Amino acid sequence: MIEIYRYNALQSGVLLRRYKRFLADVELPDKQIVTAFCPNSGSMKGCSEPGSLVMISYHESSERKTLYTLEMVKADGVWVGVNTLLTNDLAHRLIELKLIHELSPYKVIKREATFGDSRLDFLLSNGKRECYMEVKNVTLKDGRVAKFPDAVTVRGRKHLNSLMNAVKMGYNACMLYIVQRSDCDCFAPEEEIDPEYAKTLRLALECGVNVFAFKFDARPEGIYALGRVLCRDDLGKW
Repeated sequence: MIEIYRYNALQSGVLLRRYKRFLADVELPDKQIVTAFCPNSGSMKGCSEPGSLVMISYHESSERKTLYTLEMVKADGVWVGVNTLLTNDLAHRLIELKLIHELSPYKVIKREATFGDSRLDFLLSNGKRECYMEVKNVTLKDGRVAKFPDAVTVRGRKHLNSLMNAVKMGYNACMLYIVQRSDCDCFAPEEEIDPEYAKTLRLALECGVNVFAFKFDARPEGIYALGRVLCRDDLGKW
């Protein structure tokens, strides 16, 4: 395992509830109840059950309404990284460390790159050709299969369409799924939750967008790279 991200000291707690999408009430070991920022726009299906063990970080700042951030949740016996603000940092390190063979010739030249009416997460270059890359955090699983999305995502479909347009204009393009849980062996689109996203992802593959999934082990001390996982389609079309 390769350490990709190191946490400062996290505090343990018990999740009482997640609400208004971006808030979570957590009971600390001393029975104090605090409200934590939940940086995850998805449903967090399977990772937001009241009573779940959680890890939160503390941020002393006069500019924050909440001083805590929800970092990970214990689900199905493993820690699951739910802080999507870290996702692009993890992807950046994968590129720097050349842990995805197909992207090893590339360097990051810009984060949050505008393409048409979209803002994609990365613009890469190998010195000869540029590559647009979008990154998504994955926390949902079905059996040993990591799945995305965990809620209908119009924005996610827009990003896939932008990647397809980039290919048509002569750029390279790729979609990277960051699986922040260690108990999955492969990745697939979540057909039942958002069939349109799954359909668009298949179209992107046919158009020439490269799709990668990389698994991580989220632990209270840090996040570790475990390696690539196979991308597959439940309908057998990959």
